[in-house]
Amino acid sequence: MSAVTTTTTNLGSGLKVRHLTMMGLGSTIGAGLFLGTGVGIRAAGPAVLLAYIAAGAIAVMVMRMLGEMGSVVPASGSFSEYAELGIGRWAGFTQGWIYWLATVAVLGAEMTGAAAIIGSWLSIPQWVPALVFVVFFGVVNLLRVRAFGEFEFWFALIKVLALAGFLVIGFLLIFGLLPGHPYIGSSVFTADGFMPNGLGGVAAGMLAVAFAFGGIEVVAIAAAESEDPGRSLVNAVRTTITRISVFYLGSVLVITFLLPYSTLGAADTAADSPFALVLGLAGIPGVVGLMETLIVLALLSAFNAQLFASSRMMFSLAQRGDAPAIFSRVNARKVPVPAIILSIILATVMVGLNFADTGWLLGFMLNAAGGSLLIVWGFITVSELKLRRRLELVSELPIRMWAWPVCTWATLAVLVALGLLMLADAGARIQLMSGAGMFLLLFIAALVNSRVRGVSPWQKALLPGENRGLR
Repeated sequence: MSAVTTTTTNLGSGLKVRHLTMMGLGSTIGAGLFLGTGVGIRAAGPAVLLAYIAAGAIAVMVMRMLGEMGSVVPASGSFSEYAELGIGRWAGFTQGWIYWLATVAVLGAEMTGAAAIIGSWLSIPQWVPALVFVVFFGVVNLLRVRAFGEFEFWFALIKVLALAGFLVIGFLLIFGLLPGHPYIGSSVFTADGFMPNGLGGVAAGMLAVAFAFGGIEVVAIAAAESEDPGRSLVNAVRTTITRISVFYLGSVLVITFLLPYSTLGAADTAADSPFALVLGLAGIPGVVGLMETLIVLALLSAFNAQLFASSRMMFSLAQRGDAPAIFSRVNARKVPVPAIILSIILATVMVGLNFADTGWLLGFMLNAAGGSLLIVWGFITVSELKLRRRLELVSELPIRMWAWPVCTWATLAVLVALGLLMLADAGARIQLMSGAGMFLLLFIAALVNSRVRGVSPWQKALLPGENRGLR
């Protein structure tokens, strides 16, 4: 049996360090932050900060692992290729396809949400803005990768500046520094105690915020097409703690200091967003319109990023023989056109399914997408455990996982505990079981694919410069 080698990408390299750095800052600032924050706060009260710290710690560890592996082996398939390197062919296949399917599933939800708001602004049917933006971002992605990078740079910059402004206004309100507003201090924060609903409330809050940082992995995929993949990814990884601490913890701290936790909950509209309520306290005019604009920008940014990520994952799968070869083709600008067109077509289909509300299929895909992040992060953790010593043999590591392997094992243990917590909750259980069902189907498909190709599903790929005897 011939040796397996890592894929050699022939994609472009137009992304600059500033693109990756800003993408890293903005990748986790999505509509979920603006609309979903109140759910965790209602469940746990101010103690939701503990849930965000725990979830943020998992995200930081996962990014650190991706940085360690990606700085040595930058790859368009990122964690899917690392799973093939560290665990085996079946893992690379399963990891790649479950991420691709989950990404495609949420494309429709993101565009549907944005189109609903834009349609209400313009008094036009929702499908019109949905179609316009699917085509527009499809064209953006079909241009050089630099075009995608520029759009994500400015999307991220707007979101970062908006959150920075929110934090400034929030702290001015807390300390009574805005004209006409009294000093509030910790009176609201401590009114019902730090943990009004006990440990059970914190556990419920953890479920609500556990995947708030989903999306960070897009940076690792994009790094493969940057001018300096190693430096770009290392910079993005090192900003992870800052962006989580400042933007998420800072925002939640402001909200819990200014709004009673019992008044919050799921925000169905921009007007119900905790961010809008805080800005309303400050007397900022046009708060609802401002929040709707930010939510639309966040949804469009997520759609653009997921369109990019899904096409690159399909390209990587095709290069490794795990998807039809046509999707590994690139044009003269080194853009994977067939893979992008596939994502555009499926995005259109998913938007249609969201509008039609076709029942079990859409529900299964969205639930599986919700549970897939736990599987993806679990694969990343196991891959890093398997690869660390091999990486050290072939290269200096520009960035290392802290206290290896203790922190890696601890991250895996927390992910397992989170899975058990999901099993105890009816809504989360559906997501986890749907994700597990998709995983099982793809595992079987991986075995069939390997058998058809006449290769071993358990064989691991080689690192660049590695001899098989060193594995």
